[in-house]
Amino acid sequence: MDLLAVAGGVGADALVFAAEAGEEGGGLTVNLFWIIVAAGNFLLFFALAYYIVLKPVGATVNSRRERIEQGLKDADAARRDREAAADQRQAVLAEARREANEILARAQRLSDETREQGVAQTRTDIDRLRAQAVAEIDAERQRALNDVRAQVADLALQAAGKVVGETMTDQRERRLVDEFLAQVTASAPSGSDRN
Repeated sequence: MDLLAVAGGVGADALVFAAEAGEEGGGLTVNLFWIIVAAGNFLLFFALAYYIVLKPVGATVNSRRERIEQGLKDADAARRDREAAADQRQAVLAEARREANEILARAQRLSDETREQGVAQTRTDIDRLRAQAVAEIDAERQRALNDVRAQVADLALQAAGKVVGETMTDQRERRLVDEFLAQVTASAPSGSDRN
């Protein structure tokens, strides 16, 4: 408020000075005092406008500029992140495809190995069963031969008993049968020669 009082005092002095100057002459005069007062008023108005209007508006403009710049930086960072995520997604998909192909290849290999093992096991079982069947056939043939020999021996003993007309003893019959069978076995071809 002291500034206004001083300005009011200066203004009153200026009026007195102007009244005295107006009495001196007419025409176009430049009054330096009024120019200084007008310049002072302009500077005072400009200072008030600067502090009241321009400074807050400048701060608002600066804060908006900073927010816009930050938004642009964030958008650029988001774009880079999005591109990195897309690259990472492609890498993950490629890795998943590679792993899926490996799993399929392993499953195929395992399936082939299992099938080959099954075939090999089946062949082994068939060979074992064939050998067992051959052994059983040989055993059955041997048993049949023994049965036939026993029947032939009995028939031969009965025929010999009728021809000789006497009864033979068990020891004697057995000895004769064994001798006969030894001769027949020695003269007959073996069963393995026929195969």
